[in-house]
Amino acid sequence: MALIKPEPESAIVVDHVSKSFRLQTDRAHSVKELITRRDRKSGADHFQALNDVSLEIPKGSMYALVGHNGSGKSTLLRCIAGIYQTTSGSVRVDGRISTLLELGAGFHPDLTGRENVYMNATILGMSKKQIDAVYDDIVAFAGVEQFIDSPVKVYSSGMYVRLGFSVAVHVDPEILIIDEVIAVGDAEFQRRCFDHLYALRKKGVTVVVVTHGLNTVESMCDGAAWLDHGVLQLTGTGPEVAAAYMDKVNAAERAEREAADEALAEELGETTASGSSKPVQVEDVQITAVEFLDGDGEVSPFGVHRDPFTLRVHYDAIRPVPSPVFGIALFSSTQVHITGTNTKIDGVDLGTISGTGHVDFAVDALPLTPGDYEITVAISDEYVQHNFDRREREYHLKVRHGGRLAPEGFMDLRGSWSVGSGG
Repeated sequence: MALIKPEPESAIVVDHVSKSFRLQTDRAHSVKELITRRDRKSGADHFQALNDVSLEIPKGSMYALVGHNGSGKSTLLRCIAGIYQTTSGSVRVDGRISTLLELGAGFHPDLTGRENVYMNATILGMSKKQIDAVYDDIVAFAGVEQFIDSPVKVYSSGMYVRLGFSVAVHVDPEILIIDEVIAVGDAEFQRRCFDHLYALRKKGVTVVVVTHGLNTVESMCDGAAWLDHGVLQLTGTGPEVAAAYMDKVNAAERAEREAADEALAEELGETTASGSSKPVQVEDVQITAVEFLDGDGEVSPFGVHRDPFTLRVHYDAIRPVPSPVFGIALFSSTQVHITGTNTKIDGVDLGTISGTGHVDFAVDALPLTPGDYEITVAISDEYVQHNFDRREREYHLKVRHGGRLAPEGFMDLRGSWSVGSGG
């Protein structure tokens, strides 16, 4: 007889939760106006932040809430934490909650770091003896030993959030709720945060996080929920929800880009009709456009990590050019030179070109990791001595997630792993 694996216990159950806020759109400017106004409710409006949301978060899991700004993620976190009362529906929480919802929440600016640690930890339910036992760990983790007896109003934003995070994760929580504050710290602090979250998960702590970092959702989260304008779109594993969310974002960006291209084409058409001439071409060959193509050969405003990708360079040669060299160089958004190549390096002779045409550089799987990149495109003579045309970091490429785990850094090495026995 097959054993039936029991369903994991839920730490949090959100049951048909809706939350609306009353907005005062037409306030009275005097007591007289408030008393004499006939329709006293005319200035009241309601904003529906959450609409009939239901989900369950298993104990000991790391769970992400994703969605665009204003989708209701933070409102849901505050309902779970008990900061907001739901308009309808209910939230059931099984465990002691520690929250880190905003930068320096609960800190008094005139108190020192030491005083704020004790005050904050006391509010979160710890006794002085318990705080004494973890105080040194809190301060060391935050890295503010030198300033612990200074008022926190003189702290930088990074010091502020490090101390707040350190208190939240050292109060021995059973449920930890985090609202996109880790991103404020530097890379070293973020790494320590994730290491500490991993240790908490091993202890069985449930972690609920709002994040825009889809790598975190894919690689660290057991489950996730996607909200859009307060409506639950999907729940599932981290990679499933991240992929579905990015598909929607990518489709919206593509539609927006196509609409912008159509508007530009109409504008250029009107300009041509009005009798304006094209720019005078002084070189033998010029770059007229650069396009990005997806695996179906369709023009796309972005590339997708590990999907087929083509960079197409359109040219216009006013006279025959023998064996021109087309080249590209990739830069990060911070202008770090990542890589580059050209037709000469790759052993490709294009022969003699003339008139209009295009040259494609294609990859079966785009190795760039998700992020923003700048691209330089150039056309030079066959000896790579003279540039006919060079567009320095003129083209911008967004690389999106493709529903797969992405490595750190800029490039995906795409190597293979194997295991052997013996020494």
